[in-house]
Amino acid sequence: MIYGFRVHRGRKGEPKAFTWQDYRDLILRARIQLGGPIVLVWDNLSTHLMPPMKEFIAANEDWLTVFQLPSYAPDLNPQEGIWALVKRGIGNLAVANLDHLAKAVRTRLKKIQYRPHLIDGCLTQAGVNMNALPQPTPTSRIQVQ
Repeated sequence: MIYGFRVHRGRKGEPKAFTWQDYRDLILRARIQLGGPIVLVWDNLSTHLMPPMKEFIAANEDWLTVFQLPSYAPDLNPQEGIWALVKRGIGNLAVANLDHLAKAVRTRLKKIQYRPHLIDGCLTQAGVNMNALPQPTPTSRIQVQ
C-alpha cells in the first residue's frame, strides 16, 4: 500500500485536496519504489479524469495501465475498506489539534500498511481475488491501491 497525505489548514491559496500533479507524482514515486509496471484502479474523482492526467497516462502507457471503476461503485473500491479501518482505529480519539489528528491518521495508515492480511481483506471485500492473479514476475504488472 502506497499513499499520499495532505493536511488542509485553510490558508489562502492552499489546495484543499490532491491536484492531478500530486497524483502524478505519487504514481511516479510508486513506480520508483516498486521498480516495475503499475496497474492502477481508480474511481471517478474529477481530478483523475482531468485532461492533463489523461495525457500523463497516455504518455506512460508502456508501464502504466489504468482501469476506471464504474460511477458510484464504492463496493468495488478497496480503498473504502482501508478508510473504514482508519476510521475504526481513530473513531473515538479526542485530539488536541489538527496536527494530532493528522499524526493519528498517518500512524493508522502505517499500521495497516504493514499488516498484509488487512489489505488482503479489503481486496477480498471489493471482489479482488488475489489467488486468481498470476504470480509476480519481473515483467508482470503491479497493482497500486
